[in-house]
Amino acid sequence: MTADIAAVPAREAASLPPDHPKVQYGRIGVLLMNLGTPEGTGYWPMRAYLKEFLSDRRVIEEPRWKWWPILNLIILSTRPGRKGKDYASIWNKERDEGPLKTITRSQTEQLAERLKPLAGERVVFDWAMRYGFPDVQSRLKALLDQGCDRILLVPLYPQYAAPTSATACDQAFRALMQMRWQPSVRVAPPYHDDPVYIGALARSMRAWLAKLDFAPEVILCSFHGMPKEYLLKGDPYYCQCVKTWRLLRAELGLSEEQFPLTFQSRFGPDEWLQPYTDETVKALAQAGKKSMAIVAPGFSADCLETLEELDGENREIFLHNGGETFAYLPCLNDSPEGIDVIAEVVQRELMGWL
Repeated sequence: MTADIAAVPAREAASLPPDHPKVQYGRIGVLLMNLGTPEGTGYWPMRAYLKEFLSDRRVIEEPRWKWWPILNLIILSTRPGRKGKDYASIWNKERDEGPLKTITRSQTEQLAERLKPLAGERVVFDWAMRYGFPDVQSRLKALLDQGCDRILLVPLYPQYAAPTSATACDQAFRALMQMRWQPSVRVAPPYHDDPVYIGALARSMRAWLAKLDFAPEVILCSFHGMPKEYLLKGDPYYCQCVKTWRLLRAELGLSEEQFPLTFQSRFGPDEWLQPYTDETVKALAQAGKKSMAIVAPGFSADCLETLEELDGENREIFLHNGGETFAYLPCLNDSPEGIDVIAEVVQRELMGWL
């Protein structure tokens, strides 16, 4: 590892022989990790992104002999075009990137500014995507090159799940396996029941609700779904979602009828966690509900599943089935409340290193 020797403590640097290779160490890296986004909305960028995502054994647990022909002969022939149109509807045209990338970058920059009085120049903040770019391996190397011999990995998922938190760590560990000089590593745990997280969600929701020109009869609490089979195999995701929902409902003082729990984004023919968001939205409208809002506390940043699926598809479902007014309440994103949560997690996990 070649770099400026400035990061080496002066006492140690003075004791090094003149011909010692230049080294840099003694700093701490913080790497925020989110799911990912395609590099463009055209067929080939979408195909590359979907192939990497849907080839992950953590995401699709079907046997390779069964899944590989379906993925390569059917899904990757048809889905890139359709999903590309969906991404185009939410694309950040100014930066030519998906909103998840824009928000995660901003979260990292604001986190660094927020913690600068505590961390000074000793802590280096960076971000990466599990699928797509910037990739985890290159950002870990960048942290090492800046002298980070201790690195905190922060999967930006409030609730733990194998297809999200675990696969992000898998990718980091694969990169570590190739390193001669590995850094010491910590992984921030899920924060689904952290009082700071629950409080931030409640404050954010109240602020967005105050801006509406109507009072929703129902506020739907929608989490990303997963196959029910994953729960039965021992994945804690469902239980952590339910706990977040229960704590947030209590914080807001809402009943289960006022703040029902649902799961979105199901894919394929298998049974997923229920009740399903789209079916619930349709049923509420057909039952006579005229106004509703949706919030997605399982996402740390808005993305395709919130901006296009919830604010787009589910809005249409509600309005086409008798509903009259609809609102999507944004994620914490890079708001002050959102940075409060990430800063709390990072500060707690850096204890003993700073």
